[in-house]
Amino acid sequence: MYLANQQLLHMFKLISLFAFLFFTIAGQSQQSRLNETINTSLSLAAEQYVMLDHTPPDSLFPRNIGKEEKLVTNKSGWWTSGFFPGSLWFLYEYTQDPVLKDIATRKNKMVEREKLNTSDHDIGFKIYCPFGNQLQITKDSSAVPVIITAAQSLCKRFDPKVGLIRSWGSIQDTKEYVVIIDNMMNLELLFAATRLTGDSTYYKVAVSQADNTITNHFRPDGSSYHVLDYDPATGAVRKKRTAQGFADESAWARGQSWGLYGYTVCYRETHDKRYLQQAQKIASFILNHKNLPADKIPYWDFNAPNIPGALRDASAAAIMASALLELSDYVNKKDKKTYIATASKILTTLSDSTYRTKLNEKSNFLLKHSVGHLPANSEVDTPLSYADYYYLEAMLRWKKIVKSR
Repeated sequence: MYLANQQLLHMFKLISLFAFLFFTIAGQSQQSRLNETINTSLSLAAEQYVMLDHTPPDSLFPRNIGKEEKLVTNKSGWWTSGFFPGSLWFLYEYTQDPVLKDIATRKNKMVEREKLNTSDHDIGFKIYCPFGNQLQITKDSSAVPVIITAAQSLCKRFDPKVGLIRSWGSIQDTKEYVVIIDNMMNLELLFAATRLTGDSTYYKVAVSQADNTITNHFRPDGSSYHVLDYDPATGAVRKKRTAQGFADESAWARGQSWGLYGYTVCYRETHDKRYLQQAQKIASFILNHKNLPADKIPYWDFNAPNIPGALRDASAAAIMASALLELSDYVNKKDKKTYIATASKILTTLSDSTYRTKLNEKSNFLLKHSVGHLPANSEVDTPLSYADYYYLEAMLRWKKIVKSR
């Protein structure tokens, strides 16, 4: 009996070893395939973005694809103007191609004027995406004064009485004070300004924004409203609604991704556990939602009325993947594995021909099937410059995580 038991134990150990080796090799194989896919996509993206730059004049920035499959552009004042040069810096980081660096530098100059813009809160997107990337990737100190000036401009939209940065409307408006969840994405600019100057003013504004957004913007399940209307006289919340989603009480997909990304950045910059908990709560809402498809590319709204026939949003997926990869650095092993696996699935799906363009397709944007503002029938099922930006960032983050293992 003893001998038989020992033989069974030995057999069990062998089976366990073989199983471990099988899944380890399978995992490595999947990782290797995704790495090859990402390398191919990044190399193709570099070629596509050089060609995309040749299409509009220097003063205009690629925005999306409009009617009759024609390129839509915008001037530097539009909120997406920083994504194209920011993406060029990502591609320069990957390729070290001086041509890409020259184009990125030229496009940075075209958007730099927005450092003085106090008419909207999107100065973080417009300035930090291109100039923050330039500084981080090249260590070029000429980006520093641009970032600081932009942070000063953004702070002019902050009212201590409300404790938040006004998103929409004039800073002189005394009738309404609108704040949107997207505003969380502009806080990285403020944190950077404090690091670069030693002045804690910017940091304090960012923290106030993050704290009040947790208090007012989120539902108990971790989902968020898109738009909050505050009383500018008292700072009290007057209405909670959703402009770009399906309904006021629905969960607009890109809004959930903005929140996930924003609080991940807040934890990185402050090490305040409340922000880590908030980021993980948002991640839990997204990843455990019954309407999240198996391929992890969300519908444009988690509560869209015609699921599973609803449009998907590649931009929300790309933002989510990038945020999850950074968040994976701050959590326990179990959650780390879940976040990386989900981001890997997203990148695998986005890199497939269903979402990923070919050379000379869609004016050489990278991703198809994003949704900007479906209720307004604006930028629906089209490439979007910010979808490309976060797709590139997510791929580069994935490569760095795999390389560090």
